[in-house]
Amino acid sequence: MRVLVIGGSGAVGTLVLPTLVQHHDITVFDLKPPAANVAVDYVSGDLRDVDAVRRAVEGIDALVFMAMGPLAGWGQPDNARTHLEVSVAGLYTALNAAHDAGVRHAVYTSSMSVYAEPGELPGRERYPDETVPPDATNFYGLAKRLGEEVCRNAVQAWGMSVVALRLCHPVADHEFPRRDGLAATICTSARDTARAILAALDFQGHGFEAFAISGDGAEKVVSLRKAREVLGWTPLDSTAQATTT
Repeated sequence: MRVLVIGGSGAVGTLVLPTLVQHHDITVFDLKPPAANVAVDYVSGDLRDVDAVRRAVEGIDALVFMAMGPLAGWGQPDNARTHLEVSVAGLYTALNAAHDAGVRHAVYTSSMSVYAEPGELPGRERYPDETVPPDATNFYGLAKRLGEEVCRNAVQAWGMSVVALRLCHPVADHEFPRRDGLAATICTSARDTARAILAALDFQGHGFEAFAISGDGAEKVVSLRKAREVLGWTPLDSTAQATTT
């Protein structure tokens, strides 16, 4: 399958591209080239350049959108605005261009941050499952929430199918698991993150679907039931196993 990965040079792309290229013909669209350790086609471009995005989607079979705002200045007004611009205007531009090019399927790397964290709301000891509407109010969670709405619009307006993967702290395999706070329970290895994207690329023609993706194999705070039963995905690397060995 010919897959365009928008934002593939970022943190998540660096983790998953070595696996994705083993299964699909990958082209990366980004402001900067991807890491040197993976051989993929690269198109330099900015999501604000509509014509560049339209050229990039020509001839592809599926789209993976993992672009996000920068880490520098996290949460400052300009930084928050950029995250919102990428997740709303940028994602809309990409999906609209893909639709016009005849592309029928896309994968959006969302985040479990679409929900307020356990302990942030009264009575919330675990993350809600996918039946509960997202409720985060911080800038990043809001950006990802609105991104999912853009994906739903692509399904309703253009008949595309879009899978939103609510990722939980993707981390390099050799650094798994993380040891800090909530991330120690919910972080996800690079290979499991890549496996989720591959499964999502294959899960076509089902409208809009969101899935929680986490290394929380014991499901202490994240329910993986939908990913397991519908997407056919469970983590090979479990934080529960890692902390007991």
